[in-house]
Amino acid sequence: MKTLFQSVLKLATLSLLLIAGFSVSARAQSARLQLANLDYLAGKASQTVDVNIDEKLLHLTASFFGNEPDEKEIKALINGLKGIYVKSFEFEHEGEYSAADVEAIRTQLKSSAWTKIVGIVSKKEGDVEVYLMSDNNGISGLAVLSIEPKELTVVNIIGPVDIAKLATLEDQFGIPDLGIERPAKIKSKN
Repeated sequence: MKTLFQSVLKLATLSLLLIAGFSVSARAQSARLQLANLDYLAGKASQTVDVNIDEKLLHLTASFFGNEPDEKEIKALINGLKGIYVKSFEFEHEGEYSAADVEAIRTQLKSSAWTKIVGIVSKKEGDVEVYLMSDNNGISGLAVLSIEPKELTVVNIIGPVDIAKLATLEDQFGIPDLGIERPAKIKSKN
């Protein structure tokens, strides 16, 4: 799945460049998806991840990061965010969640404020969809929907999202390893 996410996010970065000039008027708060309808799946799942970090908690969390370069980068990235919300369910058997569960999320993402930038359908690895919400100031939200026969994951990040810096949040705050390659650091010429 890591390879699939790498491909998805490379395409997402390319798509961002294509839609950079196009903006939709939408407020960052409207980028929050309603995920409570998935809560009942926790009783069926063998493993559940449920992350709900609002803006206040993000600011509090940022205060715990130090001054190491990687920690500064994470701190700067999360200081601009309004929230991180993740729901992930892993099941023992296929068919533990329904198409209606997935459609309830997709329906929210079909509004004119969201733009689907990546859609991958794979019988081997599952489907992945990536959506962006933009406003006059740039990207104001990101949603990733990963649908596998035995796993369902929704990641919703609210606020200005820099796709190039998103790799710093992998494996932080319940965000799974998306396989994003970090950009090479530019060496100074002294």
